Amino acid sequence: MKKNTFGGRFFIALAFLFLYAPILVLVVFSFNATSSTAVWAGFTLDWYKDLFQNELILGALWTTLAVSALAAILATVIGTAAAIGFQNLRRRFRGVCMTVNNIPLTNADIITGVSMMLLFLLAVDAWNGPLRTLLGESLPKLNLGFWSLLIAHITFNVPYVILSVAPKLRQLDPNIYEAAQDLGDHGLHAFGKVILPEIMPGVVNGLLMAFTLSIDDFVISYFTAGAQTQTLSMVIYSMARKRVSPEINALSAIMFTVVVALMVAVNLRQARQERQAKRRQAALTAK
Repeated sequence: MKKNTFGGRFFIALAFLFLYAPILVLVVFSFNATSSTAVWAGFTLDWYKDLFQNELILGALWTTLAVSALAAILATVIGTAAAIGFQNLRRRFRGVCMTVNNIPLTNADIITGVSMMLLFLLAVDAWNGPLRTLLGESLPKLNLGFWSLLIAHITFNVPYVILSVAPKLRQLDPNIYEAAQDLGDHGLHAFGKVILPEIMPGVVNGLLMAFTLSIDDFVISYFTAGAQTQTLSMVIYSMARKRVSPEINALSAIMFTVVVALMVAVNLRQARQERQAKRRQAALTAK
């Protein structure tokens, strides 16, 4: 039994080493005194100083954060509303809707990116051509850019939010909303006081997943961002053709630290809420 336990722990440790060793190397060499990724020449913070003076990288970072934050928030709102709508459908129609919702998850990113690019180009051509002529030449022309990128990110994030919120909705007592109405609460106020707190873990998980996927995305962003807008992944890709600057190591180390800190904070908050719920349940049982 002990051998099996040791073997299991060994393979778990090996799996974590396989997953996080590249990130550890990246973080270590972000403090390297030279631009080499093979030879350690001493400790320095120069790459972090240079990072905050590189306008190209900082501009791409702010674009990435803005798109990711807006897309995550809007996708969470839309996905939560859609999940509630799915839950109130009959089982047959709910199954059809969930099947349609799962299609983008299994679809290749390049297909999604090309499809959205063609759709946006069609809309841009229609606006800049007959619609703009009909409505007035003084109206501005449209091009692929920040807004097309934002719409694309919202589109591929919504299914993940639905899948995060739907299990929490299934765990709810189906009569809880009606009970709140019987007690005099109605509409959005009843939803915010009764339903939302119960499904909040799923909503937060969907928000974090949407934000993470938006930051990580390259393929869909590459096809829908246009010529004037660049995300961080696109800048890194363009650098990789020649040489990845050590400033990217510094930026990646900062982002990794922030994401880890955020995940630890969310897990601690969730654990605290579960302990509080157990205490309340124990108090009610004791009465």
